[in-house]
Amino acid sequence: MPMTHRSFMAEEIAAAPAAVARQAGDLEPGLASLVARLEQHPPQLVVTCARGSSAHAATFGKHLIERYLGIPVAAAAPSIASVYHGHLKLRDQLVLVISQSGKSDDLVAFARSARAAQAVTVAVTNDATAPLAAACDFVLPIGAGPELSVAATKTFVATLTALMRLTAAWARRQDLLAAIARLPRRLAAAGELDWSANAGVLAVAASLVTIGRGPTLAIAREAALKLKETCNLHAEAFSGAEFLHGPVALISPRYPVLLFMPSDAAAAGMRELAALLRSKGSVLLTAEPGAQAPERLPALPIDQPETDAVCLIQSFYRMLLGLAERGGIDIDNPRHLNKVTRTL
Repeated sequence: MPMTHRSFMAEEIAAAPAAVARQAGDLEPGLASLVARLEQHPPQLVVTCARGSSAHAATFGKHLIERYLGIPVAAAAPSIASVYHGHLKLRDQLVLVISQSGKSDDLVAFARSARAAQAVTVAVTNDATAPLAAACDFVLPIGAGPELSVAATKTFVATLTALMRLTAAWARRQDLLAAIARLPRRLAAAGELDWSANAGVLAVAASLVTIGRGPTLAIAREAALKLKETCNLHAEAFSGAEFLHGPVALISPRYPVLLFMPSDAAAAGMRELAALLRSKGSVLLTAEPGAQAPERLPALPIDQPETDAVCLIQSFYRMLLGLAERGGIDIDNPRHLNKVTRTL
């Protein structure tokens, strides 16, 4: 799937490693103050509120915080504040409102409601001057810089990285901080991996499934969204565990599965799932390290589970460029979509 022109999206995918590399400086002042507050008065619950790709980043944050801090994380419905004018009992709990633009009215309404309820409110956004930032106690600027393509790529990667930095600082995980320091170089390498030879099956599919678990569940959800918005291709995302609770009945040779293999303890179960799907005649592509094979999408050697997952989405994004071009789609101008989505 050779590219014949350089799209905004291609440029922004290529810019993600540099955005991650410079992020620490932008993030540090707000992050230090936030972590000091959380250590002084530890919350018993974390609530996230987000839409679209940012909601997938919130899924990644849920994994990080529950995995490394042992604090339950729940996703809130912004309509409780924006439509029903209700209030949640969130006193002294941590509320992460994640929005790349920081301008969605329902998210701003929820942030204001949570702050009025005396929650610790945090805006995770690419625009520190946006209404969402003003509505929150703390701001974590992801520092991705301008993004002109409608479909978010580098801002998604930068949001995942910001959530990793928050978790690493809060949990005092030097191993995670060290992995984040290695991430820009690894992202650059992941963006050079070519999935086109094995991904042609997706170009002729009417519909497909993406699957992840643990750190790759958010990646599977983001991949399904991007296939819809940039390639007009229906895709539905599942946890590897949830897929067995009914959706496995959909499996047939005409229904491809794209599986994002985690590199942590969740991998064993996912390999069992992959074997089961193949035994049922699935056309299965797995994104994972290993020897070249028709069913494998190449991945970098294992380093650290969460940063490995971020590298998978970087490789996936590159594949989208060729997939969209093959379908004659202008990847910078998805039909029916705008860069900033304003919902009430």
